[in-house]
This record gives sequence, structure tokens and C-alpha cells, in this order.
Amino acid sequence: MLKKLLWMFAVVLATTAPIGAHAAVDVNKADQATLETVKGIGPGVSTRILDERKKAPFKDWGDLVDRVKGVGEGNAARFSKEGLTVNGSTFTPSENAGKADKKGKYGKAADKGGDKKETKS
Repeated sequence: MLKKLLWMFAVVLATTAPIGAHAAVDVNKADQATLETVKGIGPGVSTRILDERKKAPFKDWGDLVDRVKGVGEGNAARFSKEGLTVNGSTFTPSENAGKADKKGKYGKAADKGGDKKETKS
């Protein structure tokens, strides 16, 4: 009887556990090997993340997107879905809305090449 109850408990536990759940990996705490457990993050991206993190911890997802080449909004959304967090927070596109300014999207320098108007002499 005990064996049957344990088996039933195991079945219930296995069927109620979230499918595809990922353990959270905080970008400000994880080492390189742990960062690379997040689907989509390989040695190149993890190295760039760690290099930027040495300068200063990431404040939020917008800061991560600004500072790490290869991490745009699309990758940020994918990495978050796979378990990456920034200070415990998941990525939300609205988090970065309105941050574009004169410097360009997310504070990156804007291309000024097309901004000049031609004047007649």
C-alpha cells in the first residue's frame, strides 16, 4: 500500500511540475559556465557579459542591452524566457520604452550622417 501511495505521489508531482521551467540565472551573479547554461548564450556572449559586468553591475535589462554587443531586445526576450534575469527581474519590452533619446536607442551614439540638410550657397 505504501509503495502504491509513493508511486501515485510521484506521478502527481511529475504531472503538475511546470513543463519547460528554467532555473533563474542572474546576470550579475552567474559565472561563465552558468551563463552558458542559458539557451542561446555561448562563449562569445558570456565573455562580453562578464567583461561589461567587471566595469559595473547591470542596473536593469536596458543597461544590459546598451552595454553588451549582441544582446538586443529580441535576444533579451529569448534569454529571459530561458531563465536569465537582471537583479531578479525578467525582461519586459515596456521596461525599455521611452529610453531612446538624442544619443540614440538605449543611449548608444546615433548615426548623424543623414541628419544634415543641404543648404544652397
